[in-house]
Amino acid sequence: MSYVVCFYIAKANRCFLTFADMITPESIQQVMSRAEIVDVLGQFIRLKKRGANYIANCPFHNEKTPSFNVSPAKGIYKCFGCGKAGDVITFIEEHEKLTYPEAIRWLADYYKITLEETERTPEQQQQQLASESLRILNEYAAGYFHDNLLQGQEGQLVGLSYFKQRGFRKEIIERFRLGYNSEDGDVFYKAAVGKGYSAELLERAGLVKNRNNGYYDVYRGRVIFPIQGMTGRVLGFGARILKSTERAPKYINTPENELYVKSRILYGMYQSRQAIGKQDECLLVEGYTDVISLHQGGVENVVSSSGTSLTEDQLRLIGQLTKNLTILYDGDAAGIKAALRGLDMALSQSFNVQLVLLPDGEDPDSFVQKSGAVKFHEYIKEHKQDVISFRLQIGLKEAGSDPVKRSKLVNEIAESISRINKAEDFALQNHYVRQAAQKLNVDEAGMINLINKFIRERIENEQRKARKSEGVTPREDVLPEPDKIAAETDALIGDPKKEKEEEQEWQLLRVLIEYGDKPYEGYDCVAGLIEDRVETKLLVSDTVRELFVEYFENYHQTGTLFDTQHYVRYPVEKVKNKMASLLLSKQETSENWKNKYGIESIPIELIYPNDVDSTLSYFELKKILFLQNQLTNKLQEEKDPIKQHVMQERFMLLRKAEREILKRHGTVVYQSRKYRS
Repeated sequence: MSYVVCFYIAKANRCFLTFADMITPESIQQVMSRAEIVDVLGQFIRLKKRGANYIANCPFHNEKTPSFNVSPAKGIYKCFGCGKAGDVITFIEEHEKLTYPEAIRWLADYYKITLEETERTPEQQQQQLASESLRILNEYAAGYFHDNLLQGQEGQLVGLSYFKQRGFRKEIIERFRLGYNSEDGDVFYKAAVGKGYSAELLERAGLVKNRNNGYYDVYRGRVIFPIQGMTGRVLGFGARILKSTERAPKYINTPENELYVKSRILYGMYQSRQAIGKQDECLLVEGYTDVISLHQGGVENVVSSSGTSLTEDQLRLIGQLTKNLTILYDGDAAGIKAALRGLDMALSQSFNVQLVLLPDGEDPDSFVQKSGAVKFHEYIKEHKQDVISFRLQIGLKEAGSDPVKRSKLVNEIAESISRINKAEDFALQNHYVRQAAQKLNVDEAGMINLINKFIRERIENEQRKARKSEGVTPREDVLPEPDKIAAETDALIGDPKKEKEEEQEWQLLRVLIEYGDKPYEGYDCVAGLIEDRVETKLLVSDTVRELFVEYFENYHQTGTLFDTQHYVRYPVEKVKNKMASLLLSKQETSENWKNKYGIESIPIELIYPNDVDSTLSYFELKKILFLQNQLTNKLQEEKDPIKQHVMQERFMLLRKAEREILKRHGTVVYQSRKYRS
C-alpha cells in the first residue's frame, strides 16, 4: 500500500481516537444505526422519490435540474453535478460546517439519543475549545442573554416588557431564544471571561470591543435575536436598542466571521423549514419581529432577509425546500425597489416568484395580529402578483408619461424576462412577453428581439469569463476510424493509460463492496471468489490496486469485510466520490416493470450473481489475453519444435476459453492489432 493511502488511513484512525475519547464507540454506533438518511436530509432539502432512490436539487451548488441522488438502502448521497458524496454524517458536516463529533452530537440530539462520553483530559478540552470556539461561545452567549431576559431584574423590567408589548408569548420567546443584554457596560464581558472565554475570542465574535485598554459589551441595553442556521446552531446575533438615541443605530448585527456570513443566512429558517417544505411555499419578510409575529399568529412558513436584497446563497437555502417564493411588502417604496434587485436572480433559478402588497399602514407584524392566520392567508392568496406584473405596476406608476423613463423600464422588464429558462418555462415566458408588450405599448416582436439580445449578451459574457479563467482548451485530434478501433483495443488488452481499463477496475471494487459477503457456489463468499480469480499484478490503476490489497489485508487480519460506509467516509476525497458515484449509478427498474408487475426494485439476490460473473469475465478475459501475449512472445523465440507444439496447443486452449467467455456474456471485443493481418 502506498505511503499516501497509509497516511490517510492513519490520519482517519487518529481522528477517530480523538473523538472516541469523548464519545464512546457504543454511542457512535447507536447514532449511526438510528440515523435515516432520507429523514435527516429531508430536513434541509426537498426530496422526490424516483424508483428506489430519491432526487433533489443539490444544496452545494446552483442547478435547475436535480442531479443530487440519495439511496436509502445504501445510506449514501451523490451529486452528479458537483461531485459531493457521502453519508448522513458527511452531509451534516458539509452542509452545516461541523466537525465529525459535532455532527454526531447533532444527530444524537435530533433522535433524542443520550450520548455516553468518557472524561476528557485538559489537552483534549483545549483542543475542542480551539476547534469549536466560536460555536461554543455563541451558544453560551445565547443562553446567557436568554436567561438574563427571563430571570434578570433588568431583563424582566426592560427587555421582557418590550417583547410583551409586541404581544410575544412566552413559548414564542423560548422558540426563538430571545434575550437581553444589560445596560451596564461590561457585565456580559466579565461573565464570559469568568467562564474561560478569552477577550480575543469575544472580540472576534463581535460580542465585545476594546476601548481605552478596556473591553465593553457591544449589545448593552439591547434585546437580542439569536440568528440560527438550518440545524439550530447559533451563527450570530441581531440586537435592537430600546432607548431612542441619535448616536447609536437601531439595529446592529454580528460582524462577519467564519460562522456568520449575512448573505448566506435567512432569519427564522430553522424554525420555519418544516412548514416551508410541507406547504411548498416560502414567505419572505423584512425584519426579525415580522417573522416572530407571523409564527405566533400561526403563519410558520416565513423567513427574513434582514433588510438586504436576496442573494444566490439565500435563494439556494430556500430552493432546497421549495421553488415557490412569495414576498410580502408593507408598501414602502424604497424597501420595494431594494428588494426587487434580487428577483431576477430568483427567476433565473426557476423560482415561481409572487409579491404581495399589504394594506396601507400595515406590516406583517401588525396585520397578522389584527386579522389572524386564516384571514392573513386569504389576503395573500387573493392579492398575489407575479414578479413581472408587479414590476410593471411599480415601474409604470413611477415613469408616468416620461419617454426616457418608459424606455428604461422596457429594457429592465426585457432583461427580467430573459432570465426565465425558455426551455423549462416556454409558456410562462410567452405570457410575460405578451403582457409586457401590451402594458408598455411596444411591438411584441421587438420585445422578443430585445429579450434575445439580453440572453445572447449573458451567454457571451459567461463564455468570455470561462475562457479567461480556464484558458482555451486545445482541440483534440480526431483519430481515423481504424486507429480509433485500435485505440479501443489497446484499452482492453492492458494499456494503463486508458480510461476504460481503470473504469473496469473500479467496477470490480464496487462489486467487492456491494456483494463481498454474499454466498457464491464453491466459495465462502463473493470476496473469496474475486480474490481467487483476479490477478492483483494485472490491476493497472495504482489507487484501485492499493484499495484492493487493503480490502483483503483487512479481511485476513480481522475476518471482517469493509462495507459501503467505510468507502463513503474514506479520508481520500477521490476515493469517496468515486465509490459513491459507482454505488448510485446503477439503472433504476424500468417503468414497464413498475406498471406491469408493481416492482419498484429488483431484489439483490436476483442481481448479484450475474453482476459478479459479468464483472469477473472482464478480468478473466484480460488474464487470458495476457497469457496469449506471453505465449506469442515465447513462440517467436522458441526453437525446439516439440515445445513450440505444446505452446501452440496451450494457445488454442486460451483462444477457446476466450471465445466461451465472449459467447457467455455477449461481449464484443475488437481484435488486437497483434492478430490483424
